[in-house]
Amino acid sequence: MRRSWQQALRLLGLLVLSLLALQLVFVARIALMIVIDPESTTFQRSEMWRLVTQRRPLAWAQEWVDLPRISTHLQRAVIASEDAGFIEHAGVDWDAVERAWERNQREEARAARAASARPAARGATPGAAPPRPRHPPKLVGGSTITQQLAKNLLLHGERTVLRKGQELVLTLALEVLLSKQRILEIYLNNVEWGEGLFGAQAAARYYFRVDAARLAPEPAARLAVMLPAPKRFEKAPASPYVLDRAAAIVARMGAVDLPR
Repeated sequence: MRRSWQQALRLLGLLVLSLLALQLVFVARIALMIVIDPESTTFQRSEMWRLVTQRRPLAWAQEWVDLPRISTHLQRAVIASEDAGFIEHAGVDWDAVERAWERNQREEARAARAASARPAARGATPGAAPPRPRHPPKLVGGSTITQQLAKNLLLHGERTVLRKGQELVLTLALEVLLSKQRILEIYLNNVEWGEGLFGAQAAARYYFRVDAARLAPEPAARLAVMLPAPKRFEKAPASPYVLDRAAAIVARMGAVDLPR
């Protein structure tokens, strides 16, 4: 019995050491980003592999440009749309997380009520299991720009408690090691704006035929609107929804302070 406990403790120790070593590797990679621009992200590599394995055309566009060569209109639009408290928080906006959780709870409850009402109206068998919602509730997240960068840079897309914990560790490491300007610069150069389309420069050229430095407020706001679901919005980048949301973002951009 004693021998079994010793082996278990030894395995636990090795597991802890492995986790610590992994964190050190992540931290070292983030520290290198102080001076070295990342060539690709985990998300980009997974997207490339998906396209290759599905035997789809590998149309890829990305070009790094330094933050001064990215329109301040786009910088303000993205902050206004994605993370209004970017320059103030330390990586996690707990108020936004709480608001997102409360909204998701309401959406799930509304979807459950709608699903329960349908069989009742049609004379469903009493005691039968309630059906699933016809349309799943639209859930929102409270992720900051730093959290999104941590996830896209170094993590895979699975949603587990352990992955969220790892995301939090990496988010804090990004905030400690990099300036807000650098975080925004890396984010804008690597975020997805369509299938195989990454970064502000590629997006500006593809959608508006201009360099990222020349984006005016309205086009910048339209690009910001696309970020939560770029593969969906790229099919209709000038839809009424995109234009209405862009107008609301333009109205808020004047109040956005950029990191210094």
